[in-house]
Amino acid sequence: MKAHRLARIAEVIREVASETILFELRDPRVKAVAVTVTRAEISADLQHAKVYVSLMGSPQEQQLCLHGLKNAAGFVQSKLARRLETRFTPVVKFVVDEGVKKSIEMTRLINEALGESAPGAPAEEAGPTKAAPETDSADGPAEEGPNR
Repeated sequence: MKAHRLARIAEVIREVASETILFELRDPRVKAVAVTVTRAEISADLQHAKVYVSLMGSPQEQQLCLHGLKNAAGFVQSKLARRLETRFTPVVKFVVDEGVKKSIEMTRLINEALGESAPGAPAEEAGPTKAAPETDSADGPAEEGPNR
C-alpha cells in the first residue's frame, strides 16, 4: 500500500483517538492524568493500529490510566469505524510513548550542566569588557566590515 495513504489513515486515527479521549471518555482513570496522543502507526494491511500516548502523573496513575485506555479501546475503535471508510476497522492498541519524558529529562540534564558551568566563568558575570576606542583616520571615521 502507498506510504502516503498509510500516513493519512494514521493521522485520522490520531485525530479520532485524541478527540475521543479528550471529549467523550468519562473514565475517571483516564481523566485523572493528562493524556496526549503523540502519534499513531498502522500496519500495511490496515488491521492493527498503535496509538502512542504520553501520560503525565505518578507511575501508579499512569498505569491506571493505561489500563483505562485499554478498556476504552473498543469505544475508540467504534468511533474510528464511523470516521474511516475502509473495509476493515483496525484494532486499536494504546502504547505509552516515552519520547516526551526522555526529552524533558534531557532538557533538565542540559540545564543542570549549564548551571554548574556558569559559576566557573566569573569573567562573563563581571560585565562587558571595554573595547579599544575607535580612532578616526585621515580618511574619516573607522568602519567595520568588508569595505575597509
